[in-house]
Amino acid sequence: MAFTAKDVAELRAKTGVGMMDCKKALVEADGNMDRAVDILRERGLAAATKKAGRVTAEGAVLAYSADGVTVMVEVNSETDFVGKNPDFIAFVQGVAKTIALQNPADVEALSALQIADGDVTVEAARQEKILTIGENLTIRRFVRLVNPAVASYIHGGGSIGVLAVFNADAAVAAKPEFVAMGRDVAMQVAAMSPQYLSKDSVPADVVEKEIAICKAQLAEDPKMAGKPEKVLENIVVGRVNKFYKEVCLLEQQFVKDGDFSVGQYVANVAKTLGADFACVDFLRFTKGEGVEKREDDFAAEVAAMTK
Repeated sequence: MAFTAKDVAELRAKTGVGMMDCKKALVEADGNMDRAVDILRERGLAAATKKAGRVTAEGAVLAYSADGVTVMVEVNSETDFVGKNPDFIAFVQGVAKTIALQNPADVEALSALQIADGDVTVEAARQEKILTIGENLTIRRFVRLVNPAVASYIHGGGSIGVLAVFNADAAVAAKPEFVAMGRDVAMQVAAMSPQYLSKDSVPADVVEKEIAICKAQLAEDPKMAGKPEKVLENIVVGRVNKFYKEVCLLEQQFVKDGDFSVGQYVANVAKTLGADFACVDFLRFTKGEGVEKREDDFAAEVAAMTK
């Protein structure tokens, strides 16, 4: 019995299984839709897709670097236990290596690629892990940078991932002092969660809003009544500068040594190495950020089981 692309799409809609697996099932079933569904169920693929609607807000953020390419990827699971599972971690590492080697445009393109050191696609590997691990898994996002001077830091077993990017050459980036400095800066980003690189990168509307808030606060403060306009202006400038030190990485006080800012720390290391470089960007992934997590009522669940 012949089948068409429309039949493949229909089978995919029924089961949630990937297009290639649906096509193979229809070929084996000689175009019989019901038999193709049974084949997918027998192989466990359809069962895996039943988990597809489950919320995935746990998992891990991992980084991978090789040959001047650095990747950071977030893969989510349903529970934090799976995020520590060696089999799950190996899958995430395989995904990261695939991204580094093949440079997919997005998660959809990544899913269709053959996974690194394997003979199946990333999507097929994901489906397999769903079956073996027993939870829904989703590849949420990734970033790929081609730059020899990128420092990575993964905190809390994958709860936070950071890439700190510098404009140094490979020779400088290989020096131990640079490596230590890069890790320090990445750790700073993980700990202090800056919103911007420097005060020059803060959007004008954000600065204007902060100034407006400062002025409103001064207007409501009885102690500021009657103060000369120049004094009030200086206070606003001071508070905006304090704001920069809170939200801008290079303006922040260096956590490991409060005598200077992060920007000054980087400049000091550059001077020590006789090089001219700076931190030019950073990226920070927090596992599950923005995902609405399921709130479990454990008492209600137990009560329901005893009925």
